[in-house]
Amino acid sequence: MAASSIPKDERNRIKVIARAASVLRALAGHRQGLGVSELAVEVGLPRTTVHRIVSALQEEDLVSTSATGLARLGPGLLRLAGAEQLDHRIEIRPYLEELSSRLSETVDLAVLDNDSIVCVDQVAAPQWLRAVSALGSAIPAYCSASGKALLASQPVERVHRLLPERLPKRTPNTITSRAKLDAELKRIRGDGYAVDREEYALGVSAVAAVVRDNFGAEMALAVAVPMQRFSGREGEIVDALLETTTAIERQLGAGPD
Repeated sequence: MAASSIPKDERNRIKVIARAASVLRALAGHRQGLGVSELAVEVGLPRTTVHRIVSALQEEDLVSTSATGLARLGPGLLRLAGAEQLDHRIEIRPYLEELSSRLSETVDLAVLDNDSIVCVDQVAAPQWLRAVSALGSAIPAYCSASGKALLASQPVERVHRLLPERLPKRTPNTITSRAKLDAELKRIRGDGYAVDREEYALGVSAVAAVVRDNFGAEMALAVAVPMQRFSGREGEIVDALLETTTAIERQLGAGPD
């Protein structure tokens, strides 16, 4: 079919898709991220056009933007099952098993899906009393360790678009104010990990940290623990978790050799 026979509106839609694809390809080649101006030069498009494309892709979780304004491939790409290079569950699984064995607790791998997290893999604790989640289940991001870790890696503006000012209370420990959550996310950015102290469910606490692959896609690794075994072990759990996330990122080509 000749290009002239395609309706103008359809040609414009095709052009938008092609431009978005060129932006994603450019970001795939710059895992450290690109500013909008750099990205515009890379793809040969006006800065305002690239800014609109990046904003649209960010809304779909296909692009994430750092606090410094650098755009990278987003975690939404991880959820595209056909993207073999981004679905690292097989590579990561041994690290989950090792961490679970080391701590005798449940270890989860999750991704951010708008205002929720989705559990994509899990190794259950080898104990009768244990904290587990169903694979594929969605949990509110604001009151879970994995969710808070992943929200902390997002620009503040995006967090505010995702979450209302008042947050539903699930337990007496749930953060119900977005302003208080902002302060919590700031602390998480500084510490490098997030803690859920019975904020989602009474009797269960968790510690989580973000793992990035060499394309910049983000996942959260979490250790979920019954409260009876959490007190007094938080430091041990954090140390083991961060050692594991560092090892995973090295395996995925995102960390230092």
